[in-house]
Amino acid sequence: MSQPTYSVIVPVYNRPQEVAELLESLTRQTIQDFEVVLVEDGSTVRSEHVFEQYSGKLSIRYFFKPNTGPGPSRNFGFENARGKYFVVFDSDCILPPHYFEAVESFLEKEKTDAWGGPDRGMKDFTPLQQAMAFTMSSTLTTGGIRGGNQKAFQPRSFNMGMSREVFEATKGFHFDRFAEDIELSIRIRKQGFKTSLIQDAFVYHKRRTSLVQFFRQVSNFGKGRIWVGRKHPGEVKITHWFPAFFLLGLVTIPILWFSIFSGAYLVSLLYGIYVLMVAVDCYINTRSWQVAWLSIPSVFVQMIGYGFGFLKAWIK
Repeated sequence: MSQPTYSVIVPVYNRPQEVAELLESLTRQTIQDFEVVLVEDGSTVRSEHVFEQYSGKLSIRYFFKPNTGPGPSRNFGFENARGKYFVVFDSDCILPPHYFEAVESFLEKEKTDAWGGPDRGMKDFTPLQQAMAFTMSSTLTTGGIRGGNQKAFQPRSFNMGMSREVFEATKGFHFDRFAEDIELSIRIRKQGFKTSLIQDAFVYHKRRTSLVQFFRQVSNFGKGRIWVGRKHPGEVKITHWFPAFFLLGLVTIPILWFSIFSGAYLVSLLYGIYVLMVAVDCYINTRSWQVAWLSIPSVFVQMIGYGFGFLKAWIK
């Protein structure tokens, strides 16, 4: 069998329906020069029937292993991959048909060792999922492109590509979970490899289905950032403290209202202006007032959850 250009690595844990949607989007790619390595990470609700459903539509292999977390599961996929490039997606992502076409076009013009792309919401998602997708990618929150412009870009594991050489040099993910992608991106950069942001190589990212699940997810993101800072001093910057300051400021508002100080009105006004800016930006991007209104609780949950996880890990 000839070597494919890309090996798509997908770890999955108890989410057969999600991975089926991802595989379906892979069948619609305009470029099909890839294999799929589906790694079942000790699930109790397995995706084997999904693999069988798509085994005739895609070049796909299925592995079942004990639960170790997404980092080691991706490494397991890398070790069993045949491609020149490895591409990692989260199981709750859906690809536009031109994803690999966008990557190919970029690589033809510019050599890079690793890449990533943005994530977006999709009109088929629930309004709450669209709101969470927006606030997670907004430049007004902890989003943007998770590291910003081309110069500072850090690929994230919901949409991350790398050459085989990068994996062999870095040995892949070192963390089991929580910020494992940030930690790997830092080592990729420190070892002299070039990373690139490919704007057109975006994915639709479903994320969680409730605000409670969303809170747990972003809390782990905040915790993970502290772990990254412990391993790589200097990688926790003032911008990473923003959600923690947001949370601490929110806690002080009731105290200010019942104190002799007169700052409560001003602080409350600043928070009101901030969430209004997020909602207006959300409407401009989604053209849905329902999604825009839902972006308000979403941004509160996102900032409070990230700040809570960040502060909790920092105190420890």
